[in-house]
Amino acid sequence: MAIRSTHKVDAGFSLSSMTDLVFLLLIFFVIVSTMVSPFALPVDLPKGHSKPSREQPKVALRLESADKALLNGQPVAPSGLEPALIAEMARHTAQDAIVLRVAQEVPTGVMVHVLDIAKRNKWRIVLAGAPTPATADAAPTAPATPTPTP
Repeated sequence: MAIRSTHKVDAGFSLSSMTDLVFLLLIFFVIVSTMVSPFALPVDLPKGHSKPSREQPKVALRLESADKALLNGQPVAPSGLEPALIAEMARHTAQDAIVLRVAQEVPTGVMVHVLDIAKRNKWRIVLAGAPTPATADAAPTAPATPTPTP
């Protein structure tokens, strides 16, 4: 007489609870990653392949060094930059943007300070290409074209 057990032990296990956990974690990280916003300043970058505009910018700010700035061609002290920009932007419409040209030798902190001023006052700002020397303002120059090498 053979005695049979009615209780059988299953050696496998179900992965459905593990996949539920993985999908819940995936949803959690997707939601959290969209909620995190970097502290960035919105800046309009110039288009690389567009033709240069013949129209002079209405508000042009040029940072030539850490202690030298030109606002529409007029020298401005770094400490008086914000009041000068406020006075200049008061004469223009909300659609006008500040065209910012920064020389390579200017520390990044100076440029970030100007971007912060624009952000606090809700002005649009456009980063332009490298500044031309101040003496060449009167005569526009043609853009340099690279010569092909054979």
